[in-house]
Amino acid sequence: MSAVAPAGGIRVPVRHAMRIRLSRLLPEGGWQWAAVAIAGLVLAPLLALAWTALQGGQAGLWPHIARYVLPPAALNTVLLLAGVGVLVVAIGTGAAWLVTAYDFRGRRVLAWALLLPLAVPTYIVAFAYLDLLHPLGPVQGLLRELLGHASPRDFRLPDIRGLAGCIVLLGFVLYPYVYLTTRAMFMTQAASLLEAARTLGASPSAVFGRVALPLARPAIAVGAALALMEALNDIGASEFLGVQTMTVAVYTTWVTRADLPGAAQIALSMLAIVVALLALERHARRRQRYAAGTRPRPMRARRLHGAGALAALALGALPVLVGFVVPAAYLAWETVERLAGAGVSQRLLASAGNTVMVALAATVATVGAGLVLAWALRQAQGRRRPAGATLAVRLASLGYAVPGTVLAIGLLLPLAWFDAGANAVRGVFGLEPRLLLMGSAAALVLAYLTRFLAIAAGGIESGFARIAPSLDQAAASLGHAPGAILRRVHLPLLRPALAASALLVFVDAMKELPATLLLRPLGFETLATWLYAEASRGTYEEGAVAALLIVLAGLLPVVLLARTGVRYGRERMA
Repeated sequence: MSAVAPAGGIRVPVRHAMRIRLSRLLPEGGWQWAAVAIAGLVLAPLLALAWTALQGGQAGLWPHIARYVLPPAALNTVLLLAGVGVLVVAIGTGAAWLVTAYDFRGRRVLAWALLLPLAVPTYIVAFAYLDLLHPLGPVQGLLRELLGHASPRDFRLPDIRGLAGCIVLLGFVLYPYVYLTTRAMFMTQAASLLEAARTLGASPSAVFGRVALPLARPAIAVGAALALMEALNDIGASEFLGVQTMTVAVYTTWVTRADLPGAAQIALSMLAIVVALLALERHARRRQRYAAGTRPRPMRARRLHGAGALAALALGALPVLVGFVVPAAYLAWETVERLAGAGVSQRLLASAGNTVMVALAATVATVGAGLVLAWALRQAQGRRRPAGATLAVRLASLGYAVPGTVLAIGLLLPLAWFDAGANAVRGVFGLEPRLLLMGSAAALVLAYLTRFLAIAAGGIESGFARIAPSLDQAAASLGHAPGAILRRVHLPLLRPALAASALLVFVDAMKELPATLLLRPLGFETLATWLYAEASRGTYEEGAVAALLIVLAGLLPVVLLARTGVRYGRERMA
């Protein structure tokens, strides 16, 4: 191969010279600067939100909101979070202990089936039960027929609409967050601790309450915080069920009253709740420590027979039935009836195409940004200066903790600034002004990227952790620049982590409703917004088709989680 001779007289192969020039295109800290830029992109909506809130609302409108809208919305939100928190902790912790501490027929199926409600967004569960439990719906109709009543005036169940119904439905959908983290903690607890408690005469309930439960408290807090942030992000279920939460108040203040500063002020109040939830989760595990040593022997499940085994199976299956089987079966039935009768409209097919298109674009952008963040962190750790990159990764992860409605309100001002600057440049060249980002599909992609970047970055960072640093050192010693090391060494090894991250981001983007409602282009429908519009009009036929498609997509990451959990359980028992 031909060579070049630098000033020092040393002959350098052309390939190495090109590699050196390409490496200089990105400075030594270029990856860290790219990570900082991405973190700034995530932080911009939050800063813009504060700026917008300081502008003050419309004259005379904010006092009305502060007096008549915000107090009841805040009270409903606090009561909703408190009720959902109690329910998800009770169901998630109880289910985790049931399938970990006891062995019965059907236990292995139940262990992964308890994850299935994760596939059903909260607004879809509310949509399904509103029709099922309607006074003219199938459930109450069957009950009246069995009891000999002819009219809903003679017999009807209590209305599911209201705060209590919302708490129950959200609790039975969001408990898997607690179940996942708590079961992992129960599976890693040393059997010697539990056996020591039994030898001291403790009953099974005392072993659970005085030994296992305190050790699992940090995991319970993490799962509960995730579930509560999902409940705070909800807008569809709360609105369908007639509960005026702060999320609904933000949406109505902006869309109905056209008061962006007022909506931003309510959104800042929601951020305060998010910060409180995160602080509570940190406080719950402040004393958590890890001890290095041999892997502890996992506890042995107690075998149940007869009525006890049947009761355990029924008790564990109840959350699965309420949170997944009943709504999924209803959606499948309604979809079959719709397809057999009138088929699917072209508008619904267009909505499905829009959903896939935007979700794919958001997935590519989000996974790419997550890869940059994770690689910048690995590069910084290799130079023992990880503080800046670590801070950038943590700041970029804030978007997942911010409700979609809050994030959308915060994005409105940066999008408007960008369009104003772009139109000023277009005016110099004599071009007509137009909206480039505001009200475009690109705005949705940016919102999804900001919201779900933590998922991609976290998954890819875990993938990097499984790759030995010696590979980086060997590639660097051969003259490869960081970009070449990433492309030729790490990307082939990161394929499973990249695929898993892309799957999670894609499904979450398909399900996202609050940010889509606020930022979508005029006349642009996704499956989530189509379902929202159908439920708002009280029509359920085509809404069921859209909901079933979202649920089927949501099953993909649940299957992935279930396979991971089964593999981990086998490793623990080995």
